[in-house]
Amino acid sequence: MAYAGWKGATWDFSNWMGRTFWGIDNSQLATNETIFSVITRLANTLSVLPIKLYKDFDFVMNQAADVLINDPNQNMSSFDFINAMEVSRNEHGNGYAVIVRDIRLQPIEIVPLDPTTVTEVINRDDDSLWYQVLGESKTMYVHNLDMIHVKHIRGPNRWRGISPLKVLANTIKYDKAVQEFSLSEMEKKESFILSYAANVDADKRAQIIADFRRFYSENGGILFKEPGVEIDQLEKKYFASDTLASEQITRSRVANVFTVPVSFLNETTGGTFGSNEQEMIRFVNMTILPIVRQYEHEFNRKLLTRLERQNGLYFKFNIGGLLRGDTAARTAFYQMMIRSSGMKPNEVRRLEDLPPDKSPNADKLWISGDMYPLDMDPTQRKATATASTVEGGGNNEQTEEK
Repeated sequence: MAYAGWKGATWDFSNWMGRTFWGIDNSQLATNETIFSVITRLANTLSVLPIKLYKDFDFVMNQAADVLINDPNQNMSSFDFINAMEVSRNEHGNGYAVIVRDIRLQPIEIVPLDPTTVTEVINRDDDSLWYQVLGESKTMYVHNLDMIHVKHIRGPNRWRGISPLKVLANTIKYDKAVQEFSLSEMEKKESFILSYAANVDADKRAQIIADFRRFYSENGGILFKEPGVEIDQLEKKYFASDTLASEQITRSRVANVFTVPVSFLNETTGGTFGSNEQEMIRFVNMTILPIVRQYEHEFNRKLLTRLERQNGLYFKFNIGGLLRGDTAARTAFYQMMIRSSGMKPNEVRRLEDLPPDKSPNADKLWISGDMYPLDMDPTQRKATATASTVEGGGNNEQTEEK
């Protein structure tokens, strides 16, 4: 969509989508602790991942990268933008953001939209995908190349993603019913059965009832049990174990729908991983990686031109930080990579958020031997030189010394 079609005093994009927010949020995200926690974890995890524009494994920068990484729009940072998109994707099944372009069709803003105002439509003339956006002052149609759309899975004949909360509708309803029932039972006062014999006269009966009412209203105290009077307490129907079992079922179902380990929802039963590292590897491979790849494909296709992609430019999230393990594991990995020429010392320092060393050797690949630059003449290595000396007569000298 051309930016020229929006500019002007009456067609400014912010005025077109202007809205005053007020009232109380009664969505499932704001009223269900389990849903809130899993969406918060996914959104925050994705938001903190570094994203950069690469060309042949080197960082580069252009206008699209500057907008996405530093200044998506006048109201948001990159963290806020990714966070808002991911929350919308997990709450509604779809996250939308319109790309505002300048007269050269370069991105200048990426503005998230309310997913309830967006509808996918197909142009029958050329079968192209468009998005109908309902604004306060006007309905707009946005071509798919000008709309970032991240979503959950969809059917083969639809473009809109399926909302996880709709999948969990029965689970949420059941969990809410159990909580309301448990809360109502806990709020009830104690109940009793007051029995008295048939030979108790009316005056005595009135006195017994009055004494019991006083005892009940004062929530305790002394109550004398008269002859012929029996007091039995009615047992409440609330059991803490029932609520605990219900919460476990809810956490398990929510974890399955959002494909996260159930331990991420503070569920201690049912864990099958030998270490936190194994659990994180599964979380990254089965949950984060598919989400990240969807964002990367959207950014590459819609923020970069075909020529830029052909020249090797691409956006990429760095998910390596999620798999770095503890200090001992990282140390062993870095040593192995440096000693086998897999990484340069400065590359390790960058991964650990340390400034690169200014020594030229810090940007060289090394090989254990122990240790030499990879491009060093093998004959100059100490071990080789020692061997040559021994072969040339060093053995005789050593023999004589012995």
